[in-house]
Amino acid sequence: MKKILSTLALSALCSLPSLAANEATVTLLPSEESPIIVKEIYGQFAEHLGTCIYGGLWVGPDSPIPNTNGYRNDVLNALKELHVPVLRWPGGCFADEYHWMDGIGPKQNRPRMVNNNWGGTVEDNSFGTHDFFDLCEMLGCEPYLSGNVGSGSVEELAKWVEYITAEDGPMATLRKQNGREKPWHLKYLGVGNESWGCGGNFTPEYYSDVYRRYQTYCRNYNGNHLYKIASGASDYDYNWTDVMMRNAGRFMDGISLHYYTVLGWNGSKGSAINFNESDYYWALGKCLEVGDVVKRHCEIMDKYDPKKRVGLLVDEWGTWFDEEPGTVPGHLFQQNSLRDAMVAALSLNTFHTFTDRVKMTNIAQIANVLQSMVLTRGDQMVLTPTYYVFKMYVPHQDAKLVPLNVATPMIATRDGRKVPVVSATASAKNGKTTISLVNTDLKNEAEITINLSGISAKNISGEILTAASMNDYNDFGQPEKVTLKPFNKGYQVKGGKLTVTLPAKSIVTLSLQ
Repeated sequence: MKKILSTLALSALCSLPSLAANEATVTLLPSEESPIIVKEIYGQFAEHLGTCIYGGLWVGPDSPIPNTNGYRNDVLNALKELHVPVLRWPGGCFADEYHWMDGIGPKQNRPRMVNNNWGGTVEDNSFGTHDFFDLCEMLGCEPYLSGNVGSGSVEELAKWVEYITAEDGPMATLRKQNGREKPWHLKYLGVGNESWGCGGNFTPEYYSDVYRRYQTYCRNYNGNHLYKIASGASDYDYNWTDVMMRNAGRFMDGISLHYYTVLGWNGSKGSAINFNESDYYWALGKCLEVGDVVKRHCEIMDKYDPKKRVGLLVDEWGTWFDEEPGTVPGHLFQQNSLRDAMVAALSLNTFHTFTDRVKMTNIAQIANVLQSMVLTRGDQMVLTPTYYVFKMYVPHQDAKLVPLNVATPMIATRDGRKVPVVSATASAKNGKTTISLVNTDLKNEAEITINLSGISAKNISGEILTAASMNDYNDFGQPEKVTLKPFNKGYQVKGGKLTVTLPAKSIVTLSLQ
C-alpha cells in the first residue's frame, strides 16, 4: 500500500515529455488495501476575525436577516450542503488571547475586549462556547477547540474542558446554570495555536514542555475522549516537527501544520481578482508544493512514530491575497475567483494521497475571510467558486481511495515550479466510483484517457465548474459567473477505457456506477 501511495503522490510531479500536448492518461489502481479518505479532510475554520463570526455566521436572534436562534438561515443551509465534518474555533491567533469565561453567561454582562490581532476592533463576546457548540450541533459536525496557551493558564484550559464535557462538578454546575444541562461531546482539542508566532513566540524545545504540561490537565470526563493536538509547524519548519515528535510525541494524538498559498509575509500579496497568467500558474505551483511539504513532515514523524499513531492535521490552508480595496484593514476580506477553485481542487487531490497520516485539514476560513465558502453583505450571501469545489467533492468524504497514476504534460511557472495540466483523484463508496479531474491549462482542452481497470461505468453523470475568465468571481447583486453545471457530454466508454474532453481551466467530477 505504501508503494501504491508513493507512486500516486509522485505521479503529479513527474513531467512526461513524450506525451502530446493536452493529452493525458489516468490509470486507476483499485486495491483492497486502500485507506479511507477521512471526511475530516474537508474541515472548516471559523475565527473571530473580521465578519467571519459576526455577520457571516451569526447575526443574533433580533436581526431582520432571516435566522434561526441568531444563526443566518442562508449560510446555515449552504453549509449543510457541504456536509461539514469538523469546525475549528475560536482561532487562529485570536485563540491565544481568548478567555472562554468572557463568552458565557448573560450576553449583556459579558466583558468587551480589543481584538489586537485583527484590526483592533472591539469583541463583545456575544458569540461564545454555547453558541459555537449549538452551531456545530445544527451543522452536524465535530467541534475543534483551539485552547489558549499563549496568554492563558493551565487551570483555565482544564476548566474549559471540564465545563464542556463533565456531568458533575463545579464547572458542570456553572454550565447548567447557563442553560445547558447535558455536557457536549468534544473530540478535538488544540493545545495552543501557532506557538512559534502569534501564539507565544515559543521555541520548539520550550513549547514541547509547555504542551506536555497543559495536556496533562485536560482530562477525559464521563466517557468523552479528547484527541489532543499539539501546535505544529509553519510550512517549511521541519525542525519544529522533529523537536516536537522527539520530546512530546507520546503525549499527543495529532500535530498541526499550516500552509498558505501566499507570495510572502512582507509587502503586497497580490490581488485576489486582478492577476495575470503568470500569477495564476504561480499560485497553482505554490499550492501543489504542499505535497512536498507534507511528505517531508510525514517522513520526520515516521522516524519517531513508524506505526502512524499520531495524525498530521493541516488545520490552516488556502490562498492569502491582499484585502479588497475599501474593506476594513486587518479583517482579511478577499474575493474568490476561479483561480481559488483550482487551488482548492489541487490541494484536496494532494491531501487524498496522504490519508495514512493526514487526518484532518481546515481551509481558512468559512465565511468572509481569506479563501472562504461564503461571502455576506447585510442580508445578501454569495457562494464562492471554492464553495462549489467542496460541494463537488462531497462524495469523496469517507470513501475508499482509489489510487491512480497520472501521465500528463507539465506547465512551468515563473519560479521554476511545475504544474500538471491534468490532476486527478478517485474514490469508491456504496457501489459508486467518483473521479475528480482538473484541467489547469488556461487556453486548451485536455483529452484524457482513463484506464478503468475493471471498474464499472454503465451509468455516468457529471458536474463541471469553469468560467469565461480565470479572473471571474461571484459578487453581490450580479449573476453567478462561476457555478456548477451538468457535465453530460464530452466523454465515452469503450474497451474498458473512459475518454473525457475537459474544457480549458475546468474542474469536473464524474460519478460511475
